[in-house]
Amino acid sequence: MTDISALGEFGLIEHLTRDFQGKQASVLKGIGDDAAVVADGEEVQVFSTDLLLEGIHFDLAYFPLRHLGYKAVAVNLSDIAAMNALPYGITVSIGMSNRFTVEALDELYAGIRMACEKYGVDLLGGDTSSSKQGLIISVTAFGKTGKDQVSYRSGAQPKDLICVSGDVGGAYAGFLILDREKSVFLENPELQPDLTDFDYVIGRQLKPEARTDVVLKLREWGIVPTAMIDVSDGIGSELHHISRQSGTGATIYADKLPIDFQTVSVAETFQISPTTFALNGGEDYELLFTVPLSAFDVLKTEPGITVIGHVTEEKGQVQVVLGNGTVTDVPASGWNHFPDKKEKPE
Repeated sequence: MTDISALGEFGLIEHLTRDFQGKQASVLKGIGDDAAVVADGEEVQVFSTDLLLEGIHFDLAYFPLRHLGYKAVAVNLSDIAAMNALPYGITVSIGMSNRFTVEALDELYAGIRMACEKYGVDLLGGDTSSSKQGLIISVTAFGKTGKDQVSYRSGAQPKDLICVSGDVGGAYAGFLILDREKSVFLENPELQPDLTDFDYVIGRQLKPEARTDVVLKLREWGIVPTAMIDVSDGIGSELHHISRQSGTGATIYADKLPIDFQTVSVAETFQISPTTFALNGGEDYELLFTVPLSAFDVLKTEPGITVIGHVTEEKGQVQVVLGNGTVTDVPASGWNHFPDKKEKPE
């Protein structure tokens, strides 16, 4: 018998879906990208779904239900943005144990409503069920874009620039702070956490944003990314996805990675390199994308987008150049949904 941990999340998906053959000519992309793409006249419809499980993806010890509802929507809309598309609707299905009251679910849906208003999307339906395993949230997002505007993971070309929006590593820094303060509280419930110096990174963890604004900017500039993905599992993991599907490699520069000063401060507190936060942290939901060299003159003046490297011809080889000039391979590590059951957390 094969343990699921031997395959990992993406290996398991490939294994389970290997025998499914596409039957609809209108389906331009099924499994294997941030979202599925279906032709619709001069446009394409884009669909994505995601699952959030209590105890795996969120901890209600420090995650307010309103924030959780907002985040559940935002992370799904991020997948739509990662196709260079804009969202227009969602469905939400939840499973909840009997410890949740109507008032608690009102809080959850208040966050969902806030996200719908923020991104201009409609709640199109969903389902509810009882659960024996706490809270389960499943969101499906719908979007659209022009046929000539959609960006896949597979289009990167050698010499393309590698860009990322915003800053990275902050969500992981926020998680570490929240997890530390939870441990302190469990040891002494009379101690109140002081989070005043960590407001930004905690916000990055509890209330991420889908970068639909970047999609709008790219449209304004007339730039269609050759490849695009959102940073849910860390830049290192996402670069490996693009490299594998594009048949290319990547070289990035550690001193070009956009890292907020609070993230650097948390990294120093935990004695971890800020570069590690950026490469492996995940849950930033920024957009990582590649563009032709010709786009540099436009992007270089945009403070919210950083050029961090370039695409290479070495298939599957993802490397980072450190500040001292050392070149090292970037492992395809990131958030692991199926850790080895033999491994015990500390």
